Amino acid sequence: MPLSNEQRNQLKTMGHDLPAMIVTGDGVNEGVIAELDRALADHELVKIEISSEDRAERAAAISELCRAGRAELVQTIGKQALIYRKSPQPDKQLSNIHRSG
Repeated sequence: MPLSNEQRNQLKTMGHDLPAMIVTGDGVNEGVIAELDRALADHELVKIEISSEDRAERAAAISELCRAGRAELVQTIGKQALIYRKSPQPDKQLSNIHRSG
């Protein structure tokens, strides 16, 4: 389900000061996808950094990560992207959504 503008703005605010949890320079591979899936399950809102200098490669990698992680892209700024996937049973100690609220 796509995010509303209001939801997107709230998530941008929550994610502003988050550090990048996943940094990749080798593109998208099984290890990166597995780590993203774990991070989304734990934290729901995750900032990733794609180190590629090529804008098209970064956009393709972000799109692939969102698809593979069944997540919504909240925002991209430069080499960083903020990605969200609602957890059915969030851990209130780990979830960036619950900790910032």
